[in-house]
Amino acid sequence: MSKLLPMITAATLTLGASISPAATHEDVARPIAEIGFVTLDKDITVRQMVIRNPRSKGVVLLLHGFPETLHAWQAVAESLTDEYEVHAFDWPGYGQSSRPSTDKFSYAPSDYARVLKEYIVKAGIESSKLIIYATDIGALPALLAALEEPGIARTIIVGDFAPFNRPQYMHERLRDLKAPATSDQIRTQYYQNSGQVIENAFKGGLPIESQFFISTTFKQDMLAGWSQGALTSGDAFYHYYSHFTRDEEYLEANISRLTTPVKVVWGEKDIYIGKQMGTEFATKAKADFTLLSGVGHYAHLQDPKRVAAEIRAAVR
Repeated sequence: MSKLLPMITAATLTLGASISPAATHEDVARPIAEIGFVTLDKDITVRQMVIRNPRSKGVVLLLHGFPETLHAWQAVAESLTDEYEVHAFDWPGYGQSSRPSTDKFSYAPSDYARVLKEYIVKAGIESSKLIIYATDIGALPALLAALEEPGIARTIIVGDFAPFNRPQYMHERLRDLKAPATSDQIRTQYYQNSGQVIENAFKGGLPIESQFFISTTFKQDMLAGWSQGALTSGDAFYHYYSHFTRDEEYLEANISRLTTPVKVVWGEKDIYIGKQMGTEFATKAKADFTLLSGVGHYAHLQDPKRVAAEIRAAVR
């Protein structure tokens, strides 16, 4: 992975403290993002970002969605580091994490749940101090992990995802990816238009005045990571969806066993997964539900300070 070192170094400088001679004491004291790799097992190594705080009152683990990488969390992480140690990692199939063949790793939500559990152990995170914030494809794995290990975290915050098999609440393209009859067609479109997929995903039905800036570092990282192995991020998404219905139905059938405290945060303007999905899940999980006014699917990118505030509020 030596070819990745320039990218990692650049990312560290982007996220870290200012090194300008004119920097103030406060700037110099800002925690620096450490970006490296953690081996979970013989098939999977994930790229991680950690921003440490020796006086932290807990740990926040941020789980990204499609087509993102850990750089999606830059602004949220920076808003939390005064009180928390912050972790993020690339899911297998995304960014610079491993892309094992599907005979070794299925890319199903349940497989990602195993990755999450292994990461918490390997990173040495104390579960009683852990807050998980998971969006999009990261949310169902977090809940599946909590079913098996109720003490996995102090609190789990989820949003803008599909917990149950309710295709009527999903964008047409996602419904087509979920349906065996049309999923291969969507996969082919991902192969042919990866740049467009990344460029357009974050606009997501928002009016021009509500669209938000995507940093060059983040965009380049997604583009570089999309096809950095034999299996693309589009492939990983396709395989996730091929197992999606099974794992959604498992969660719904076992929702009464979900005892880990859960909070739901949803973008009002999410065109990919309707807020009806969020309210139904919150009701069945007996979880608090917060609707973010004017915000779309990628709340953490559009309004990172609001997301950081929701994370802080979840444990008060």
